[in-house]
Amino acid sequence: MTVCGDVIEAIGNTPLIRLNRLSDETGCEIFGKAEFMNPSGSVKDRAAKGIILDAEARGNLKPGYTVVEGTAGNTGIGLAWVCNARGYRLVIVIPETQSKEKIDLLRSLGADVRPVPAVPYSDPDNYQKIAGRLADETTNAFWANQFGNTANRQIHYETTGPEIWKDMDGRIDAFVSASGTGGTIGGVSRYLKEMDSSIRVVLADCTGSATYSFVKNGTVEMIGENSISEGIGNSRITENFSGSPIDDAYMIDNRECLDMVYRLIGEEGLFLGGSAAINVAATLRTAADLGPGHRLVTLLCDGADRYLSRLFNSEWLAQRGLKVPAWRSSNKT
Repeated sequence: MTVCGDVIEAIGNTPLIRLNRLSDETGCEIFGKAEFMNPSGSVKDRAAKGIILDAEARGNLKPGYTVVEGTAGNTGIGLAWVCNARGYRLVIVIPETQSKEKIDLLRSLGADVRPVPAVPYSDPDNYQKIAGRLADETTNAFWANQFGNTANRQIHYETTGPEIWKDMDGRIDAFVSASGTGGTIGGVSRYLKEMDSSIRVVLADCTGSATYSFVKNGTVEMIGENSISEGIGNSRITENFSGSPIDDAYMIDNRECLDMVYRLIGEEGLFLGGSAAINVAATLRTAADLGPGHRLVTLLCDGADRYLSRLFNSEWLAQRGLKVPAWRSSNKT
């Protein structure tokens, strides 16, 4: 048992879980890094920790300050835990399209939550730009700026990448990850490629994002319908993502994402959100490309409890041309 001095020290060192059914199906060894086991329940705890500790070290964040951030939810939730532990007030600007569960949780954690209409990044009233202006207008405020602040990427280079390398005993053929801010794949890809340049790094992208086209052909072009996943995909190339050594990309549509959410529950006993499902679906494609006998790692980003009103809501899904997969229908309680 490890003794932690505070909740911030408990962030990271998450286990790798072998995905047994999917490993058997592909003839590969597929592992998911259980980021849902971080204190606030997602991989974004790492970004929150990295950004806050870096700002303190640089003198940009001092006692009595307010932290301001624009977030789709999970980074804000991670920041709420870290800011509470460090004694900072937190203001969150969030698109009103995000799940009710995440907005309610942020408020329960004491954040000043300000939902705004969801508009493209090019619009001056995009939630990220509003957060930046709000920080400028607030006395003694620090803008976390998760998309542009490369302390986000650095924490994954310093922790997530080395943890994967150590736990896999340096035997890894591919790493697969989605990207929102670009911090996770940006930091992990850099570390793993430094350790072994032959490791294949693959982007798992959702529909309605431009990151896939950038990796495949160098253009920033949004492809497909809006995704049912939250917190991943982007219409631009962020500072954290830029320059990441990525070898290939797969785009996972809503049907494949939803099916994988339910497969992971029924076959692996894992209750995970859409971004984790997209990661696993893209890992299956990567395994098929590599062939049997390879070892692959992906991230299990967060739990499905933050999406109950969506991914498990027949009416919400039907409005998007989707239906609850057969596994759920045949296993009602």
